[in-house]
Amino acid sequence: MLEIPESKIIADMATGILRGKVVADVINATSLHRFTWYEGDPLLYAAILVGRKVVDVKGYGSYVDICLDDETHLAFSDGTNVKYYEKAEKCPAKFQLLVVFDDDSYIVLTVAMYGGIYAFRGGIDNVYYNGSIEKLSPLDDKFDMDYLNGMIENVGKDISVKALLATEQRIPGLGNGVLQDILFNAGINPRRKISSLSAKDRETLLISIKETLNDMISKGGRDSEKNILGIPGGYHCLLSSKTCHEPCPRCGGRIMKEAYLGGSVYYCSECQKK
Repeated sequence: MLEIPESKIIADMATGILRGKVVADVINATSLHRFTWYEGDPLLYAAILVGRKVVDVKGYGSYVDICLDDETHLAFSDGTNVKYYEKAEKCPAKFQLLVVFDDDSYIVLTVAMYGGIYAFRGGIDNVYYNGSIEKLSPLDDKFDMDYLNGMIENVGKDISVKALLATEQRIPGLGNGVLQDILFNAGINPRRKISSLSAKDRETLLISIKETLNDMISKGGRDSEKNILGIPGGYHCLLSSKTCHEPCPRCGGRIMKEAYLGGSVYYCSECQKK
């Protein structure tokens, strides 16, 4: 899924690959997907995008935003996969949008379970897209102890650490995927109540958020996700559906899997006690 490490990595790679290219054609979905969301009518995307030059690609939260001239954007969200193809490569048969550039290279956007693809000029009335831009990223130096304490104090009720970090878009792009290793590295159980966190626990949590995300980015993303060239990242996820039957990498304890808050959580029964 497209979370903070992937949006950063894909945007950086796409900037180097796509900058300066001009959109030559837009091909609409060959496979309809009921949980693909568009901005307006996707049949009008060619009129918006054709002739526009890529000037930058930005990643924020769970969004990648291909910025073109004339204040034009092609943004896509969590759940949408992107892959870049050279002109000699075979075009996949099924996709939700294909954008051809003036050198005959192209990108293909496909949606798995759900995802958004938005072509527009100027701004967009989308709370998730705008929130990803406006809210402070954990990668920012201003996301500090005061900021985290403010988040906790502003919640107004005693929720779990998972609910604090990965629900209500408090931290766009920090989802259930990256959450597992963040909490494992912090030694904090995902069900633990925020009221139980000491000042030291909060400091440890902040350090883990920043260090875990930066480690994922420095290694090219998680090994469960792919970059714009279709290559998996080099960061080995410690806790996931693929590793939950293995012993804890820290203490050898049992890794637990539970359904919680709309997704599965993984934790060590010894290192992350409830």
